[in-house]
Amino acid sequence: MKKILSIAFAALLATSSFAQKSETLLERNQLAKTPPMGWMTWNLFKGDISEQLIKETADAMVEHGFRDAGYEYIFIDDLWQGGRDRHNNIIPDPKKFPNGIKALADYVHSKGLKLGIYSDAAQLTCGGWTASYGFEEQDARTFASWGIDYLKYDYCNAPEDSATARKRYHTMAQALSKSGRNIVLGICEWGQRNGEEWCEQVGGSLWRTSYDVRDMWKDIVKQGGMGILDIVNITAPLAKDVRHGQWPDMDMLVVGLNGKGGPSSDLGGVGCSYTEYQTQMSMWCMMSSVLALSNDLRKLSAEDKRILLNKEIIAIDQDPLGKAAERKVNQADHQIYVRPLANGSHAVAILNCGDKDKSIQADFKQLGLNGKYLIRDVWQHRDIAKKANRWKGTVKAHETKVFVLK
Repeated sequence: MKKILSIAFAALLATSSFAQKSETLLERNQLAKTPPMGWMTWNLFKGDISEQLIKETADAMVEHGFRDAGYEYIFIDDLWQGGRDRHNNIIPDPKKFPNGIKALADYVHSKGLKLGIYSDAAQLTCGGWTASYGFEEQDARTFASWGIDYLKYDYCNAPEDSATARKRYHTMAQALSKSGRNIVLGICEWGQRNGEEWCEQVGGSLWRTSYDVRDMWKDIVKQGGMGILDIVNITAPLAKDVRHGQWPDMDMLVVGLNGKGGPSSDLGGVGCSYTEYQTQMSMWCMMSSVLALSNDLRKLSAEDKRILLNKEIIAIDQDPLGKAAERKVNQADHQIYVRPLANGSHAVAILNCGDKDKSIQADFKQLGLNGKYLIRDVWQHRDIAKKANRWKGTVKAHETKVFVLK
């Protein structure tokens, strides 16, 4: 009888363990139910980061309405590390973070925000500092003990093949799942190993689509930098891979940087017009991308706020249906995108890729939209037509018009 009970108890434990593993996997798949939104240190500040900067940014996110608009993360990028202690625990730079990351996370959480951090699937990060390869479980436990909510996991100094990348990302995802805290994993291999095809399998919630964005409309110096239009064109064919918990990361928003310096000014990043910045916001939202601000939130212009706090365009990015826009028209001088929304409406974006203003007509039936629609201009915040089956108008050079068809 005891033997039978022991067998039954063992079976119960095995079933329970399997259920817990299944539940953990389900939680990982749902850690980012909509594309994450927040602010990232890298593009403007690079290694010039500190406890004070993060706290002041958290204050600014609350004061200027970014938290209430949906921007909930502060992402600490590379160059925060101070090496490892005698127990091989990863530690922050004591000069930049004198009170440690746990105290900083507590402050960020007190503001109703979440804290993200950075590491790399190699021994050294892109900046040459301490990374997590070989210490995945130990680092994941450390991040969890600090109260970290998100890990951007880069791929510098790692083997180029896709198989190794999948294995290393899966190892970290498993370590995060064992850490006892829900921590979103952002896969940052720059789209070179088709992360969109295996992100979910290895436990990630989002995947970078390209190399690093620069503060420019498009790459004209041919040094490897990515402009706004370059990333749009790289990401557009990946719409079919976007779904709940699996989001494209088109890299940081460069809105408001204005060629001010930092990594975003490398490789031709001389700055953009606000028309171009508005196009970046438009297309990132149409494609369900992660939205990571990178300007100085303590020094905002009215145009910065107008673009980044537009609740109507943000609602498209965060739409619960979880789809990405499909490119229906792809001409040399203009593109048209259509995205279905949860309430049965459709978002339509008309992008002028050319360098001159252009008169463009969008026939809704040709876009696969039958019937007549109320047209809402999300940048003018007004309805511009009723019972319409087409739109025609002038789109400025590098501008994107975004409409919701009801």
